[in-house]
Amino acid sequence: MAINTCYGASASTDPVRAVAELAAQTGSTGKDGLLFFCSPDVDLAVLGRELARTFRCPTVGCTSSGHFGPAGFQRSGIIGVTFSGGGLRLRTYPVTPLAAYVDQVSCIAEDIRARSDATPDLNRFGMLLVDGLSMAEERLVAALYQHVGNLPLIGGSAGDNLKFEHTHVYVDGLFLSDAAVFTLFETTHPVATIKTQHFAAGSTELVITSADPERRIIHEMNGEPAARAYAEAIGQRIEALTPAVFSRHPLVLQLGGDAYVRSIQKVNDDLSLSCYCAIDEGLIVSIGRALDPLQTIASAMAELRRDVPEPALVLGCDCILRRLEFEQAAIDDDMSRLMAANLLFGFYTYGEQYNGLHVNQTLTAVAIGG
Repeated sequence: MAINTCYGASASTDPVRAVAELAAQTGSTGKDGLLFFCSPDVDLAVLGRELARTFRCPTVGCTSSGHFGPAGFQRSGIIGVTFSGGGLRLRTYPVTPLAAYVDQVSCIAEDIRARSDATPDLNRFGMLLVDGLSMAEERLVAALYQHVGNLPLIGGSAGDNLKFEHTHVYVDGLFLSDAAVFTLFETTHPVATIKTQHFAAGSTELVITSADPERRIIHEMNGEPAARAYAEAIGQRIEALTPAVFSRHPLVLQLGGDAYVRSIQKVNDDLSLSCYCAIDEGLIVSIGRALDPLQTIASAMAELRRDVPEPALVLGCDCILRRLEFEQAAIDDDMSRLMAANLLFGFYTYGEQYNGLHVNQTLTAVAIGG
């Protein structure tokens, strides 16, 4: 069976008009599923109602800090892709409230195992969309990956255009905070996942001497207030530390030969640093060393196409700090064209998920064969 994709987008801030424009471009009947991402600056109650009324198929989405598709970067409005032809099936599992995730994950895993036993010939992967301000991603994605078993998993944390006030995922006609939605994709077509970033461990190292992992706060590095130690390490004043600076100088943790970015979100009044990922005392981090971002994306897409030569779609979750860096370096137009040429569709996140890990300043993606 075929996987037919149809894209749509609207820049309207009127949710009724936005959904009508999306439906006019994608069609709303006879669809196997809809995946969408939207700006938080609309009436989400009305948008949720209109999406549920218009699209009578499994529908998955969240608020973003911008999104991308066939036309490249889109900083506001709504973007969507529908699936038809019977070649791709979606099943959604809401998780809310997030504090009660343990029992809910067990039920999800039980259902997925039953489906896998009933149709073992299908290829499967999961996508997790989660409230990007919940600070629950590490526990949730680890539990899902452990309980569900050998299932490739990508995901992203919902955004709100760097306001850090409220982020939402879409569940059954409603936009919810303190929630996640896990989607199981099933297909007879090949699938392949990747994780890519353009930072490696650098030569300037810092020791985390005081931290609150649960709240993702670094209080001290090298025995100094964290913001002061970080600013000194990158040659900046504390007052100059902004998201754009953080995007160019992330912290990098080296584990088992792999580099994992631990991005900084903001400086707090006590000169501690809030991060997008949990970080613990005693760890040694370095100031990241940048690689060529265009080359790393091109290489990652080439790797995907070795496994899936003719993808129908490449779903991606890309960090908002990467987009800020691309804009600062004036390569955002080049990156936009490169991603569109490789069929990337997705959103800019407050964190990414890959298998059992919550990561930062990374693109996680899955290619689905056509």
